[in-house]
Amino acid sequence: MHFLPEFVLIFMALLFFFLSLGKLPSNTLRRIALAGAIIATAATMAAFNETGVYFFNAYSIEPFSQVFKLVLCLGFAFVIAMSPGLLGVKERLNAEYYFFLFLSIFGLVLLASAAEFLTLILSFEIASFSVYVIIPFRRKGKGYRGQMEATLKYIMFGALATGVTLYGVSYVYGLTNTTYLHELAQIVPGMIVHDPLLVVGFTLIFCGIFFKLALFPMHFWAPDVYQGAANETATFVATMPKVGATLMLLRLITLLDHVPSVLTIIISILAVSSMTIGNLSALVQKDIKRLLAYSSIAHAGYLMVGFAAGNHQGMVASAYYITAYLFLNITCFYVIYHLAPLGNNIGFSEISGLHKRSPVLAATLAVGAVGLAGLPPTAGFMGKLLVFLAAIDKGMYPLVIFAVINAGISAYFYLKLIRAAYTDEAKNDSPIDMNLFSKCLGCVLIVIILGLGIFPRPVIALFDLAIENAIPLFL
Repeated sequence: MHFLPEFVLIFMALLFFFLSLGKLPSNTLRRIALAGAIIATAATMAAFNETGVYFFNAYSIEPFSQVFKLVLCLGFAFVIAMSPGLLGVKERLNAEYYFFLFLSIFGLVLLASAAEFLTLILSFEIASFSVYVIIPFRRKGKGYRGQMEATLKYIMFGALATGVTLYGVSYVYGLTNTTYLHELAQIVPGMIVHDPLLVVGFTLIFCGIFFKLALFPMHFWAPDVYQGAANETATFVATMPKVGATLMLLRLITLLDHVPSVLTIIISILAVSSMTIGNLSALVQKDIKRLLAYSSIAHAGYLMVGFAAGNHQGMVASAYYITAYLFLNITCFYVIYHLAPLGNNIGFSEISGLHKRSPVLAATLAVGAVGLAGLPPTAGFMGKLLVFLAAIDKGMYPLVIFAVINAGISAYFYLKLIRAAYTDEAKNDSPIDMNLFSKCLGCVLIVIILGLGIFPRPVIALFDLAIENAIPLFL
């Protein structure tokens, strides 16, 4: 029961490995993948209250890991469900595509329970390399060279990020003589105040994680990867690895007990830079996926406001924020997918007059854009409110002022999406064909975004419990 989610995911990965030897229809493969993701989510719920420590204290199952496994598996189920088929992926590679997707989410689930540095890094690399492989799976056509360029950039930046992370781990290990989180939690708080090399070590480790979050200055890969990857792949890249990076940051920052002033300054500067660069760059984008890429850079900055606060409230706020961002991004990519029947990229012209072609898609886009802008009563508003309150509680008023100004700037291009959908003239009046399942999924996403914003308390309580157990206590 303890390893039920892991067993389900690795079983599904192996199943698609063997299915790749045959030629099943794309729709059949998609149904199998969706069933596997739903079963993995159910398995996570069944094992939610389990606790234990395994593999020489390197793998811990406790509330923190189980909460984030649930977020990962639930988000993964929505990523698969949003697409009726892999329209943007080469048909002959559909089975292999799902194999790597399940392998990647398996790595992220392992990451949630990793309680030792090498286990953390290996889990992250399992998740990362699986994603590197699937970006070139996009169908040939316009922009084919772009996806090859995106693949190379992603791999090269990823290799650099891994090297920087390992270099930071070597500093931490050399100074503390351990890689176990529960031992570091006892050593690091007393040492980091007096040892600047330990600060350097953690800064390098954080830089590796910032790559996954697309936080400045590790953000250069994001626009090209989002634009060059298939819509299905871009959805996964924009959501799942960011949840993994956030849970890794939560594990590590809780080691410090309190964030040293030097790290607070560094995180604050990076947060403001990321918000500003992301929002200003998004203002001039015509490609919607590229716009969402710069949006993700800005949202990484908002997320870091909670980490800069460095308190329990800030950690809970960041956990809530990434969960809200997960569903908001899935919502926007859900609309992109249904507007691009051949898996191509879309611009504002394809969104024009969307409310006439598909009221469901227009409403879903509107709710997603309002949420990303941080307007009530959405999950995006509550996420921003929580991280801002955590920073205010620590007296970080300049950081909050910069964040609020950036939120105002971002409202322009998010509301521009809504204006295009509801006020611009449609260049194509033909209705968008959607089955009942797809329409219901759009309504479910709207309910989740509004529900998280109006009734946040249960989710906040869940993350509060998780953060209290972020550092496993081994007997």
